[in-house]
Amino acid sequence: MAWPGSDVFKGQWKQHTGSAKITWGKLTDDEIMKSEGEQEKLCGIIQERYGITRDEANRQFNEFRKNLKH
Repeated sequence: MAWPGSDVFKGQWKQHTGSAKITWGKLTDDEIMKSEGEQEKLCGIIQERYGITRDEANRQFNEFRKNLKH
């Protein structure tokens, strides 16, 4: 499911990759770039790498996205 502004977020993903790397330090640069800022892709990678539920990965992603606005 796409959230409002998702196309803009994906378009700016390269600008956010540094913040994503800080937030999810276990992810490689390649994994972060391959996600292309798409919530489903990135949450799947986060879920796998951190051994957490999909709901928790989505919660972390939404918190990450919200914090970028500040």
